[in-house]
Amino acid sequence: MPDPLVSEKDNKAIELLNTLIGFDTTSYNSNLELIEFIQSYLSSYDIDSTLIHDESGKKANLYATIGRTDIGGVMLSGHTDVVPVAGQDWDTDPFSLTESSDKLYGRGSADMKGFIALVLSRVPEMVS
Repeated sequence: MPDPLVSEKDNKAIELLNTLIGFDTTSYNSNLELIEFIQSYLSSYDIDSTLIHDESGKKANLYATIGRTDIGGVMLSGHTDVVPVAGQDWDTDPFSLTESSDKLYGRGSADMKGFIALVLSRVPEMVS
């Protein structure tokens, strides 16, 4: 879905958003597949991360540090679960990114998968 009028960084964010929305992380499901995707993505930039699993072992938080570790920094925090779609009137597949009228739709696109995709798309700049 690359758009020639959109920057390369923004196209990367949209590509990542498409991937993240594809993971059905409805609150009653596991988020491990999505978390492992993010961990692998970060690893491709030599960024170490740690997973902290819940008691069931079916969900996890991911912690990663980008940059220096000897000084304070900024923590970016988000969640990966989405609310169920049952009973909602979706015209498209909520777990597939859809563009309509210059807007992007998909479960989590505005909260929080959109934010996560944007941050991940900027990782190359953060590590350079």
